[in-house]
Amino acid sequence: MRSIALFILLFGFWLIFTFSLKTDHIIVGALLSLVITLFFGRYYVEEPVKFLHPHRWLWSIIYIIIFLWECVKANFDVAYRVIHPDLPIHPGIVKVKLNLQTDMARAILANSITMTPGTITVDIQDNYIYIHWINVRGQRPEEYSYRICGKFEKYIGRIFE
Repeated sequence: MRSIALFILLFGFWLIFTFSLKTDHIIVGALLSLVITLFFGRYYVEEPVKFLHPHRWLWSIIYIIIFLWECVKANFDVAYRVIHPDLPIHPGIVKVKLNLQTDMARAILANSITMTPGTITVDIQDNYIYIHWINVRGQRPEEYSYRICGKFEKYIGRIFE
C-alpha cells in the first residue's frame, strides 16, 4: 500500500508540473514514478498514504502561497541591503528550536529557509536548526525563531505530520 500511495503521489506531481495529458508525457511520468518508487521510496517517505488526504493538499497550496510571498519579500530586502550605500547587515548564526518531529518535515523546512534569500541552513541537530541570517534581528530566541521559521513551520507541520 505504501508503494502504491507513493507512486500515485509522484505521478500526480508529474501531471501537475508537466500540465500535459499527451500519451508520451503520461508514459514517461508513469515510468519515472515507478522507478523512483522502486529504488528510492523506502528512504524518503515513511507514510506516503498521509499525502492522499485532501486537507494536506489544501495546506500545501496555502504553504506554497506563503512561501512565495516570503521569498518575494526577502528578495526585496536583500536587494535593498545590496543597493544601500551603508550596506546595513548584521550577519550571524542563530539556533532555532524546532517543533517538527519527522525528518521529512525538517528537511522541507531547511530547504525552504535556504531557498529564501538572506538565510542559509547550516545544520540540523536533534530539535535545533542552525541558520546563517544576513540581518539578525532580536536578542531572544523566540523573536528570531518566529521571524525565520514560524510561518513555514506551522504549515509544514500540518502537511507532513
